[in-house]
Amino acid sequence: MGIPDPIRKPEIKYTQIFINNEWRDSISGKTFPTLDPCTEEVICQVQEGDKADVEVAVKAAREAFKLNSTWRTMDASDRGRLMYKLADLMERDRVYLASLETLDNGKTYADSYNIDLSLTIACYRYYAGYADKIHGKVIPITGDYFSYTRHEPIGVCGQIIPWNFPLLMQAWKLGPALCTGNCVVMKPAEQTPLTALYVAALTKEAGFPPGVINMLPGYGPTAGAAITEHLDVDKVAFTGSTEVGQIVMKAAASSNLKRVTLELGGKSPNIVFADADLDNAVEKSHFGLFFNQGQCCCAGSRIFVQESIYDEFVKRSVARAQRRKVGSPWESGVEQGPQIDKGQFEKIQALIKSGEDEGAKLMCGGARHGDKGYFIQPTVFVDVQDHMRIAREEIFGPVQQILKFKTVDEVVDRANESIYGLAASIFTTDLDKSIVVAQNLRAGTIWINDYDKLSAMTPFGGYKMSGQGRELGEYGLEAYTEIKCVTTKISKKNS
Repeated sequence: MGIPDPIRKPEIKYTQIFINNEWRDSISGKTFPTLDPCTEEVICQVQEGDKADVEVAVKAAREAFKLNSTWRTMDASDRGRLMYKLADLMERDRVYLASLETLDNGKTYADSYNIDLSLTIACYRYYAGYADKIHGKVIPITGDYFSYTRHEPIGVCGQIIPWNFPLLMQAWKLGPALCTGNCVVMKPAEQTPLTALYVAALTKEAGFPPGVINMLPGYGPTAGAAITEHLDVDKVAFTGSTEVGQIVMKAAASSNLKRVTLELGGKSPNIVFADADLDNAVEKSHFGLFFNQGQCCCAGSRIFVQESIYDEFVKRSVARAQRRKVGSPWESGVEQGPQIDKGQFEKIQALIKSGEDEGAKLMCGGARHGDKGYFIQPTVFVDVQDHMRIAREEIFGPVQQILKFKTVDEVVDRANESIYGLAASIFTTDLDKSIVVAQNLRAGTIWINDYDKLSAMTPFGGYKMSGQGRELGEYGLEAYTEIKCVTTKISKKNS
């Protein structure tokens, strides 16, 4: 079934800061450009929020969260209804949102419409349904007492989201925060602010009270830092690089010991055993690396293939990469658009060069695609060794590394030999092997005979330097609530 045609030149409706359900210019008067990665041209100027604007936004959120406010006294079921309404409005404007996402991010329109919007809307609806199902317990403590727990919202949550999945990462943050009754000050990535601002307008249309959701475009070292350091922000959630995650955590600790959740980088192992369905393993490994131009924190970027099938796996993987269609993300059939910006483009090119310099064999790609925009050819390296930079560092681009292994114990040890632990996958037809290896891998998400199967219903997060805490699913609610225990002395207790 086909999808509606895109709006190739979507109208840019919102470029200001959204605070207290109102649009305003930055206090400094500064703006910054957001670029089309296909053309390297400026789409528009966006108001640049910084510390002064964060102060105003936090004050608005604090006011919305105060006792006896509209938001705090709202029935949980009504919070859910507002979230359902937001999801319905996004469904109504799905073509526009998908088109705007493609313009600002460069991902294919087909992916924006079919994948990003589907997962985004599903996330809001999942947490809308959870709003009136969050509750504590009555605890039968010793003695004549009545003891129970309440799951209360944390308060004002600072949220900083990345550029690789702007709409979806916004939903991953807003969904559990709103569901549990918090207020939010969010900074979208400076590379991709446009859909975040449009969703802010939809939250007002849906009926969220003023101050509950505040959207503040700006840069990390200014606006982002102001959020993480603010003494009236109770929690910060960040998705991005491990290096910046460490900065966020230090700022949270040195200010007011904010609650912190971090979803950071990865160098995820993808293990293909000799008994795997080879056609499936090749295609899913291709998708697991190249999806979204390789700009996925959980990309399967270390592909370990058992030696008896290594050559055949390489042959098929190279052929698949060579068939991958790169070009305008607006065109039907195109699988890969540009990288997000010049900085990422140059980082990827430098890592490709390091792979060649360190002795990996370049089988295809490795160069720029075309002469305009940040396009990179699908690239495959073989004979990759564990010490090479391309086997250790997060590339965040369309560069596939294929390594060889012999035994189960060997590959588990090598897979775990990383500072990261976000995701992993196992391809095998042996059920026992899949269970045992999954138990032994140090990663937050394990896929078996598949890759990138993400759902609002299942938790996502990493071990080690891939982050702290979990997003999505019931587990994702834990990061947005405080548990209060109330114990009352009573005259007589009965069972």
